[in-house]
Amino acid sequence: MNMHISAGEFTARSLSIIASLKHLEGPMLPILHAIQAEFGYVPDEVKQVIATELNLSRAEVHGVVTFYHEFRDHPAGRHVLKLCRAEACQSMGSDHIADRARQVLGIDFHETTLDGAVTLEPVYCLGLCACAPAAMMDGELYGRVDEQCLGDMVREARR
Repeated sequence: MNMHISAGEFTARSLSIIASLKHLEGPMLPILHAIQAEFGYVPDEVKQVIATELNLSRAEVHGVVTFYHEFRDHPAGRHVLKLCRAEACQSMGSDHIADRARQVLGIDFHETTLDGAVTLEPVYCLGLCACAPAAMMDGELYGRVDEQCLGDMVREARR
């Protein structure tokens, strides 16, 4: 994913994505997911393109992007570490794991390490409640996460 994409390139690639999905009923979420898959985030300049193509206001598109935690407004690191913040995981110690992750990485949620290796994100249920606390690194699920498991994930991401 090239971070040096011109506004015209964002627009052209976005228009292609939108054209392929706008026929769907309720196309905004599939379009936003495809845009994020293409660029790694939803660029601000693309929101107006989506709005125009779907006959919506830019505010409506922005509202959807900011409502869902899954969408990013800036590029993520090479690896994305998601920590579950839901009640079952909290009851099994996820607050401690989150504190440790922030300490080890030197960042807070929604931030990326200075070396660009890891973006830390909160999620609200990964569906592993019976194996809490849960995490996801680059789409791979981890249950019963402890400090050792967290350390292994961070070391692997920084290689």
